Amino acid sequence: MTESTSGGSAAKPPAERGRTTIADGVVEKIAGLAAREVVGVHAMGSGSGLSRTFGAVRDRVPGGAKSSVSRGVKAEVGEVQTALDLEIVVDYGVSIRDVARAVRENVVSSVERMTGLEVVEVNIAVSDVKLPDDDDEGPESRLQ
Repeated sequence: MTESTSGGSAAKPPAERGRTTIADGVVEKIAGLAAREVVGVHAMGSGSGLSRTFGAVRDRVPGGAKSSVSRGVKAEVGEVQTALDLEIVVDYGVSIRDVARAVRENVVSSVERMTGLEVVEVNIAVSDVKLPDDDDEGPESRLQ
């Protein structure tokens, strides 16, 4: 088979034929996993232990709300860029500034490497601090 050209323009290489779109949820999952890899990040999303407990239950229900992987992450995805908002809970005793910096670096690196999108900003809201004596299961029941 021979290639024919008209008007001096060659056919596009196969890799350039078509368009790839990436859903917001895909970027949210990548960012959520990358943020959780950072030492000092206790959880993503709402800070209250009771809320995290209810969230864990909700994740186990088929058709439940947002998956736990992307909880606490909101992405806006354009054609070539993305912006992210993360809500995290940090462990007591860690430097919040250092944790936030490490989260940004890991999120930007992971999202850009996996999607090819340029991450223009990663906003981080620290919603709570996990104290050593906090019980993640919520208040203890008085009933047996």
